Amino acid sequence: MLGARKPVVGSAASRSAIKVYAVARPLQPTRRTTTSTRVATFVDAVTTTGTERFARNADGTYDLSAPPPFSLQDLRNAIPARCWEKDTLRSVGHLALDVAIVVGLAAAAFTVNQWWLWPIYYFAQGTMFWALFVVGHDCGHQSFSSNKTLNNFIGNIVHSSILVPYHGWRISHREHHSNHGHVENDESWHPVTKSLYDKMEPLARVGRLSLPWSLFAYPFYLWQRSPGKTGSHYDPNCDLFTPAEGRQIMTSNAFLIGMLGVLAAATYALGPLAMFNLYVIPYWMNVVWLDVVTYLHHHGSSNPAEKMPWYRGEEWSFLRGGLTTIDRDFGVFNKIHHDIGTHVVHHLFSQVIATAASAPTQLWCSP
Repeated sequence: MLGARKPVVGSAASRSAIKVYAVARPLQPTRRTTTSTRVATFVDAVTTTGTERFARNADGTYDLSAPPPFSLQDLRNAIPARCWEKDTLRSVGHLALDVAIVVGLAAAAFTVNQWWLWPIYYFAQGTMFWALFVVGHDCGHQSFSSNKTLNNFIGNIVHSSILVPYHGWRISHREHHSNHGHVENDESWHPVTKSLYDKMEPLARVGRLSLPWSLFAYPFYLWQRSPGKTGSHYDPNCDLFTPAEGRQIMTSNAFLIGMLGVLAAATYALGPLAMFNLYVIPYWMNVVWLDVVTYLHHHGSSNPAEKMPWYRGEEWSFLRGGLTTIDRDFGVFNKIHHDIGTHVVHHLFSQVIATAASAPTQLWCSP
C-alpha cells in the first residue's frame, strides 16, 4: 500500500570495517549483500567499536528503541578517502550518455511511429527521465563535481527538462535529509499519527491510505508540499527558503519557463499528439519511478518483525533517522539509474555515493 509508511531497517559498519553498507535487499540479494534475508540485519562479520552489539529482543529481532552502539564519526572513519572523490569528467560523460539515449529514443519513436512501439518507448523514455532526475539530485547534493556553480547549472538544466524546480526541490530535499525518520519534521513520506488518523473522514482514509494515488503525487507535492506542510516549491516567499534562497527559487523558475517555451515550440512544430506521446506520458512514467523508488527507500514490509521505526523528541537523532532508510536492488536498472538504490549511506553521508552520475562506486569502496 503506497499511502502509509510501514517497515524496518538499518545498517551498520565500524571504525575497522572494510565495507560500509546496509544489508537490506528486499527485492533480491546480489553480490553487494552479505546476507540474503529480506530485511536489514547487522552482520556479525561487521564489528562495531569495542565489543558492543546491537541489542536484541527475546524473539531475536533487533531492539530498535535502543541507540546504536557506534557513532556517526565511527561510520565516517570507516569510509576510505577515495569514496569522497568526485570525477567531473566522468560525471559529465555519463550525463552526455543519458542525454544521447533520450534524444535517440525520441527520434526512433517519432520516425517509426508504430502503435506497438509506443508503450515500449513510454517505459524506456520515462526510465531515462528518472535517470536525469537522479543526476539533478546528485547536483543538489554537490556530489556531481567539486564546482558548486557547475553543479547548480547542470542541476537547473536537467531538472527543468523534466519540469522540476531544481533549487526548490534541492532545499526541501535537504530538509528531508536533515530530519529523516522524524515523525513530525521529516519533509516527505512522514506517517499519519494515530490522533490525526482518528480525526480523518472515512473517505479521506481510503483516499490517502488505500488508493495508489501516491504513484502520481510528486507534481502535486511540488505545488503544495506534503500534507500538513505549507508553501510551494515555486514560491520564493515560502517559509522553507531564506531571502537568499528565494532568489535561487526565481532562477529555477526562469529555467522552467524556458523549458515550457521549448515544449510549446515543439508542440507547435510536431503537433499535440506527437508531444503527448514523446513527452507527456514519459513524464508521468518518470513520476511513477520517482514515487516508487522513494517509497521503497523509506518503507519496509508489513511484517511486525520488519517494521521500520519512526522517532520523535529526544529519541530522534540524525544517525538513528538515517538508519531507518533501506537499500534496494533494482537489478538491471541499477546502473541506468546511477545506483540510486544504495540509500542508507547516502542518507548518512550524502556525498559518499558521490561520483554522482559518474558510475558511482560500489558502496563498500573496498580498499
